[in-house]
Amino acid sequence: MRYLVIASVLAVTGSMAPAQTGDDTTRPVSRSTTDSEVSRSAVSLLSVSAPVQSLRPALRPAVTDTPERLVPAATQSGFEDWIRGFRPRALRQGISADVFDRAFAGVQYDADVIRRDRNQSEFTKTIWEYLDSAASDARVNSGKAALRKNGALLERIEAQYGVDKDVIVAIWGLESAYGTFRGSNSVIGSLATLAYDARRSDFFEAQLVEALKILQSGDVQLANFKGSWAGAMGHTQFIPTSYQSLAVDFNGDGKRDIWSEDPADALASTANYLAKNGWVKGMPWGVEVRIPQGFDYTLANRDILRMPSEWAQIGIVALDGKAVPDHGSASVLLPAGAKGAAFLIFKNFDVIETYNTADAYVIGVGHLSDRITGAGPIRSEWPREDRALTFDERIEMQRLLTAKGFDTKKIDGKVGPLTINAVRAFQKSIGEIPDGYASLNILKKLR
Repeated sequence: MRYLVIASVLAVTGSMAPAQTGDDTTRPVSRSTTDSEVSRSAVSLLSVSAPVQSLRPALRPAVTDTPERLVPAATQSGFEDWIRGFRPRALRQGISADVFDRAFAGVQYDADVIRRDRNQSEFTKTIWEYLDSAASDARVNSGKAALRKNGALLERIEAQYGVDKDVIVAIWGLESAYGTFRGSNSVIGSLATLAYDARRSDFFEAQLVEALKILQSGDVQLANFKGSWAGAMGHTQFIPTSYQSLAVDFNGDGKRDIWSEDPADALASTANYLAKNGWVKGMPWGVEVRIPQGFDYTLANRDILRMPSEWAQIGIVALDGKAVPDHGSASVLLPAGAKGAAFLIFKNFDVIETYNTADAYVIGVGHLSDRITGAGPIRSEWPREDRALTFDERIEMQRLLTAKGFDTKKIDGKVGPLTINAVRAFQKSIGEIPDGYASLNILKKLR
């Protein structure tokens, strides 16, 4: 179980499509990372009822630079010097001089991109606040409308890739509000600004090279090469490396066009992405369950897998009191600790997680897909009296845990498996339920 801290979810993150962090926030995964539209009449419907912002929780590549390097001499002249130094590196990787010069004509350093990037760890939401928006009535209703409008297209995509169409629609809904907000930043400008910045220059320079290759291929014209402030693109917010390896030309026009009003290529590319990462058609992402009294909360661990019928033997059953069907092996997930909703999660949870590693995002996609196909809201209560810890409080918690002998291994403000294990150990030492929930109450007890 991982405590969920959602950074800047309402800041039109679209940040890193399939997330690729390597810090304590996520379990290691092997992948790259990753933003259709409907007719004019449907756009008017969606623009009224659907949020216009991407709800991808912003999880970033690990920052490994020393603090002194975090803020470069951020000037336009310094940026232009960087571009001149980058040009021969790009040309050595196959970018033509003409494409490079056209792409960078008039490109300016974008201080707002860096401001957004810097602020991501400071703004947090709880899992229930995130889900209130991710599966709001407006987003659910718009999802149903998008599913009806694009029904024939989605049926063909599902048949070809074996990925359930409601999940594709849910990703579309969270990434770009069903195509109504695909991003308006220059992909080249955003990625160049982030590559010039010292914190993750290697990562973003690699993305920038791939973006130039996309432009060079002719799949998109420079005027239409738009995306989020962090370089994620199109209806379902692919980043360049993911686009290069997994985008498809589904409508057969000779281009892998995830930017156009026609959502076909973008939705099929998303299905291809999930299929290549092991999607099992018809398997649920997860099922809300009831936890029995006296449950050993150390069993709520992603590494402990049992068939649902086995979990039922110790009292973990669906909300109707029946055993969850044996769709496959499952683990117990408690995203808000012992006081919140509980789920049995299956392989498809892990597959959605390759798109973005935040548990909240995966639950958001899964729950929204369920709601789009007629299921009701999550029925269990959340500990709404709690609030998310600030970045400084998370740092403080890690320092206090480590000082008391419960080593978090890192002091980075990321509450992931290492910190959760330390919280569990501390909880056990004081006779509390060891659910690993890094709450404000735990911080107060550590103090």
